[in-house]
Amino acid sequence: MLSRSTHRRHIQDLLDESPVVAILGARQVGKTTLARQLAEAVDDHHWFDLEDPDDRARLQEPKLALAPLTGLVVLDEVQHVPQLFPLLRVLADRPEAPARFLILGSAGPELLRQGSESLAGRVAFHELDGFDLEECGAESWATRWVRGGFPRSFLARTDAASMRWRRDFVRTYLERDLPRLGIGLGESTMRRFWTMLCHWHGQTWNGSAFARNFGVSDKTVRGYLDVLESTFVVRQLQPWHENLSKRQVKAPKVYVRDSGLLHALLGLGSEHDLLAHPKLGASWEGFAMGQVVRCLGAEPRECFFWATHGGAELDLLVVRGNVRRGFEFKRSSAPRRTRSMTIAMRDLKLDRLEVVHAGNATFPLGEEIRAVPIGALQSDVERL
Repeated sequence: MLSRSTHRRHIQDLLDESPVVAILGARQVGKTTLARQLAEAVDDHHWFDLEDPDDRARLQEPKLALAPLTGLVVLDEVQHVPQLFPLLRVLADRPEAPARFLILGSAGPELLRQGSESLAGRVAFHELDGFDLEECGAESWATRWVRGGFPRSFLARTDAASMRWRRDFVRTYLERDLPRLGIGLGESTMRRFWTMLCHWHGQTWNGSAFARNFGVSDKTVRGYLDVLESTFVVRQLQPWHENLSKRQVKAPKVYVRDSGLLHALLGLGSEHDLLAHPKLGASWEGFAMGQVVRCLGAEPRECFFWATHGGAELDLLVVRGNVRRGFEFKRSSAPRRTRSMTIAMRDLKLDRLEVVHAGNATFPLGEEIRAVPIGALQSDVERL
């Protein structure tokens, strides 16, 4: 078991500030393990697993069950009982807050809209991804890239065991998890859509192309995409627009959020398989981007890409206040400065631009542009 001390500290800080804290993330990403570590650190805690029939029975009269409790109350897989959210608002507003509530969910605020609205101003969200390079060790970046960050996949004894776990995850997600969220899309349809999305990984979204392939409307396939994003298996990176005399790309880029799931859906069970695949570069880009976002502590609303129809582009633009940081991702040990980087520095007025690569050395590529190895992100890239 790898330590997730940074997450624990952040969640504890949120619990000190808010009566309700929600840990959101994909199934099997480690939410329950993390919550148990937090609960075991306090003497007064109570646990409800809302997938357990016994715990569901205990909450038949939720106010009678929850109102007397003090300390830390954990509600796991809360998306299955959305009627609890109005009650949590009442309990959170009690004088002196005798209890703090830690709720765990596998669906984002968009699919838990009732909870978001009921708990507005009372809930703090913490998004949990798979292991990052700080947790699994920078020297393990290649394994993390191939297997992804889900704990059981990364820690599996062999690549074959890791691949079996990921295939089982995909099947369970499609056959059980989506229907339990009330999403009535056929398993075969969603599998085909998700697999097709893997072949678009790292490209701008083209709803018309997907709609033609599935024989449905643009709005329908957009709904499929939003479902995958709201359940934390797909990432949409929004475009950045400047007031420039250039035509700029306005559609989002799409990524399968976990590199291991991308490889499983593409049938790539090892690094050897991956190195011969056309999506090698795109896979590296999505993996490295996720590590940079986590290293910076950047929120989704701060992250963009930028591209013009003339060919200039920037893989990742992070904007916080007046600070603009640019990132390019190159699976190379000796990346070079490109014309596109120069244009991005000038047109976007970047404070700095860093090229994350697969080599071992940090070196300059020009004024305020430098190359940084993936293994040195934690030490060489300053947080925002």
